[in-house]
Amino acid sequence: MKITQKFNGVYEIDGNVATENLNKGIKVYGERLMEIEGKEYRIWDPRRSKLAAAILNGLETFPFKEDSKVLYLGASAGTTPSHISDISKKGLIYCVEFSPRMMRKLADLSRERKNLIPILDNATKPKNYMNLLQKVDVIYSDVAQPNQSELFMDNMRLYSKKDGIGILMIKARSIDVTKAPNKIFKEEESKLKTHGFRVIEKVKLEPYEKDHMAFVCEFSF
Repeated sequence: MKITQKFNGVYEIDGNVATENLNKGIKVYGERLMEIEGKEYRIWDPRRSKLAAAILNGLETFPFKEDSKVLYLGASAGTTPSHISDISKKGLIYCVEFSPRMMRKLADLSRERKNLIPILDNATKPKNYMNLLQKVDVIYSDVAQPNQSELFMDNMRLYSKKDGIGILMIKARSIDVTKAPNKIFKEEESKLKTHGFRVIEKVKLEPYEKDHMAFVCEFSF
C-alpha cells in the first residue's frame, strides 16, 4: 500500500486523502481507519468535507501547520475540524457553531480532542467571542448564508494575524438561486478584492460538492 505526504499532516493513500489519527482507534463520523507501519490514518471523505474535496481537486495553498491556531466558522458537528485537529495537533482550533444541536456533538468531540475549542455563537457577530480567542494563523469559513463573504471578511479583520490566511467556502445557491453559480463566484471574488483581500487561489469542488468554490485569501492590513 503506497502512502505519500501531500501537505503537512495530510497523506495520500491509494488515491484517498487521510490524516494521522490523533486518537488512535477512535472514529469521528464513521470514516475508514487504516494502519500503516505502526501508524493509524483516518480516510478523509471529500463528500463530507469541503477541505478534502479542495485537496483532491488540486488545492496548492495549505496553511495548516502542526502548531497553527485556527478559527473555524460553521464547524457543525466537527467532521472537518477533527481532521484539522489531526494536522494541527499542537495548535488550537476555535470552532464557532450556531446550532445548539450540532454544538452538543462538537462539545462531545472536544472532550476527546483537547485542541478543539467549541464556541456556541453567531459567526455574523464576531465581536461576541472576542474574549474567547486570540489572533489566529488561519480562518476557515463554511457558513451557508447569503452574507457568507461579509462574515468571513469581518472575522478576518478582527482575528487574522498580519500574515494570516483565510479559506472561504462559497456555496452559490445560498447566495442567490436565480443566478448562475459562475456569475456569483465572480461577484464574490470582486467583493473580496474591493475590500482589500487578495485571492491567492480558487478551487471548484465538483463532483464532490455542487456549485461550491474554495477561495484562499489574504488580507492587506
